[in-house]
Amino acid sequence: MTNAELTATAATAAGSTPASVSASVRIPSPATPYQGDIARYWDGEARPVNLRLGDVDGLYHHHYGIGAVDTSALGDAGDGASEKKLISELHRLESAQAEFLLGHLGDIGREDTLLDAGCGRGGSMVMAHQRFGCKVEGVTLSAKQADFANGRAGELGLQDHVRARVCNMLATPFETGSAAASWNNESSMYVDLHDLFAEHSRVLEIGGRYVTITGCWNPRYGQPSKWVSQINAHFECNIHSRREYLRAMADNRLVPQTIIDLTPDTLPYWELRATSSLVTGIEDAFINSYKDGSFQYLLIAADRV
Repeated sequence: MTNAELTATAATAAGSTPASVSASVRIPSPATPYQGDIARYWDGEARPVNLRLGDVDGLYHHHYGIGAVDTSALGDAGDGASEKKLISELHRLESAQAEFLLGHLGDIGREDTLLDAGCGRGGSMVMAHQRFGCKVEGVTLSAKQADFANGRAGELGLQDHVRARVCNMLATPFETGSAAASWNNESSMYVDLHDLFAEHSRVLEIGGRYVTITGCWNPRYGQPSKWVSQINAHFECNIHSRREYLRAMADNRLVPQTIIDLTPDTLPYWELRATSSLVTGIEDAFINSYKDGSFQYLLIAADRV
């Protein structure tokens, strides 16, 4: 796609381009009413948690964290800087999550292209380029997120290597077999998994690696729990079961190589976040569902065959 094709001449579902969106972002009309709902949700999302954490070092994520909390970094509760230290620790844990995902992409060279499906504000794309030196393409339904990600890439001088586009992750503009690896980081609950994995399978080269980190409901629990239903309602998404991920991968030539249960590793993040000023009201649903076994946090890495 040329730069001319990326100009913001296409109308949104409402018929116009938001003034805050730069001309570098092409804004197509949503393919379905649900996609329009999700685009509006993330365009209008204004919770401080993602921005406050990203302000720590300029890496803006839209996912959660893993790893043990470094209590020595938090200081005393009565310390006037305690909240700032807590936010820095939350951000360290979410960046550790992104590093963990990138570490499962395999052997990536500088000439390769990666795809971040559901790229948010682009923090993981920047980290991927810094790690591998390659080109990273991201897609999101949110023009606000894409504009932010591209602006941040420009500030870092990475605009020739890191780019976000506004488009449907189920029908991307990338050539068949053009990506060495691709991923979804907490974004697969917004789409049908068979359609999603069919598109990843198309875009990936043979032998390419797909990785997802996602929350999924545990089939052993029986049905989605009330906590999972609360998370769905909060984020306007549809959380899938672990079984659905594996079945849809198998149907689309993606063969799992690694499955890691990160549930114990993400609980410290949520328990720390629940004590911060950045609570959104959904923390208890995550904590309770992880503890009762109805919800799991998984990494699945699969190869395209």
